[in-house]
Amino acid sequence: MNVSLRIAWRYLFAKKSHNAINIVSGVSAAGVAVVTAAMVIVLSVMNGFGALVERMFSAFDPDLKITAAEGKYFSTATDEIQQLRSLECVEVYSETVEETGLIEFAGKQVPAILKGVDDNFTKLTAIDSIIVDGSFSVNERFDDGSGVLGRMFERSVPGLGLANQLGITAHYAGGMKVYAPKREGRVNMLRPDKSFNSASTFISGVFAVNQTKYDDKYMLVSLPLARMLFDYSDTEATAVELRLAPGVNMKKAKRQIEQLIGEGYVVKNRYEQQEDFFKIMQVEKALTIILMIFILLIASFNIIGSLSMLMIDKREDAVVLRNLGADNAVIKRIFLYEGWLVSALGAVVGLLAGVAISFGQQHFGWIKLGTGTEYIVSAYPVEVQAADIALVAVVVLALGWLAAWIPSRKLTIDSVE
Repeated sequence: MNVSLRIAWRYLFAKKSHNAINIVSGVSAAGVAVVTAAMVIVLSVMNGFGALVERMFSAFDPDLKITAAEGKYFSTATDEIQQLRSLECVEVYSETVEETGLIEFAGKQVPAILKGVDDNFTKLTAIDSIIVDGSFSVNERFDDGSGVLGRMFERSVPGLGLANQLGITAHYAGGMKVYAPKREGRVNMLRPDKSFNSASTFISGVFAVNQTKYDDKYMLVSLPLARMLFDYSDTEATAVELRLAPGVNMKKAKRQIEQLIGEGYVVKNRYEQQEDFFKIMQVEKALTIILMIFILLIASFNIIGSLSMLMIDKREDAVVLRNLGADNAVIKRIFLYEGWLVSALGAVVGLLAGVAISFGQQHFGWIKLGTGTEYIVSAYPVEVQAADIALVAVVVLALGWLAAWIPSRKLTIDSVE
């Protein structure tokens, strides 16, 4: 420890001739500590909400989703797509067809996104964990018992919001009609119904991701039904969805798959599939950090006042140091370190307090969101991240250094005589 820092450290805890200096220094450190703790807590809560929504999406979204770079669909019979099945990093391979159709039930007509899924969909996602009514079953056809030869019905699983719009539950015995426009041919104005493919389906269950993007618009159907409705062949799909093997690095797997299939396809991970949402989260987090920095800057102004008072209080000490051979640079560094140590003390206390409160909320759920089914979780979710702790520490110490540098930079030996 150099001389200037050692003297500043002694000044930090030494009793001053005027008690007001101790009070102002204590208030300065306390202000920095409160803002620092608040930054840690706010960022941890934002991380918690982000992780909560990410878990919701993960029950419906695959690890990687492959779509065509141009157009809506592509052939899955090509060599590069078929080679995906044999990759060591791929655990589950699933083909899907996703298009907009029309659902008719009890005189109601509601447009919806029909997503055709195959038998691997339950292995691909955690769809069973978000079924709130009935059970998940789409790849199963059944006879309605009417005795009409060849009369078979498909099963489907709509989102909760879509089911509410239709006024139907998984326990309702009636079926729905699903319509999709034919890909080829012209619309017959005299018989417009002939321009649509149609099928009947019964609800086997209802899912809830707790995101309107899915709950209000999506209905899961079997892949053969979707291909029939939208005039796709057995080797055509709008996407190939993949689940990676445990322990596989997603970035490396994505890079390997992109090199394998070429530029004619787009590969998206979980974050890129919900790019708009996560961008909004990042912008909100950045704005929160900027706002907290302004508050911290205001709190740091107290350091300028306390340091100015300390310079006056230690005028005689500075004269003694000058007589012992200390120059302007040494005296400036003493008071610079003193102001920075006040900020550092507040930063350490604030970081410890913020982390302790965040972990306490994470494990005990002290602050509640509310009670009832309208809340996904009962308490504020919290997730402490080391990167946020490091960012807060750097910002607080940097602003503390700036607040100490402003008054100390004008200090000279002549000014203390």
